[in-house]
Amino acid sequence: MLPESLKKNEKGTAGLPIRIVVLSIVGFIGFCAILSAISDAPKPPEPMYATSDLSTFSLGSGEEKANFNVRISVLDRKSLGVGGANVIVWSPDRKKAYSGITDSNGNVIIAISDAQLPPGKVEGYISIKVMRSGYTDYDEKYFIKIKRS
Repeated sequence: MLPESLKKNEKGTAGLPIRIVVLSIVGFIGFCAILSAISDAPKPPEPMYATSDLSTFSLGSGEEKANFNVRISVLDRKSLGVGGANVIVWSPDRKKAYSGITDSNGNVIIAISDAQLPPGKVEGYISIKVMRSGYTDYDEKYFIKIKRS
């Protein structure tokens, strides 16, 4: 039970309704500022991936080097072509790099010349990296298998 002296003292409650209103308004303004900052945040980059018309390429038994063309398609998550993407592929021995830019349909043909396997290996892989502004970079170390038959 409260003592009588506290029951008659109204100093603590004077101005309480106006304080509640002011704090509610300040809180609402802060909440609106946070929502505004969230809605103005930049969109995260879209994912993309690459496919090829080749999955494996065979060198002849006596062949040390090979020349061939690779058709690469760069697609977004809706399987639509990504135009203007920079495509870089590396030979299996990682000594040469070849590049190209995709067309409006997301396709590029890259000519691989003198591709050779690493010394002492009977198979190797062509790796790829695809970059485009607004998209997450795509990187695959085992994109196309090159083997000696």
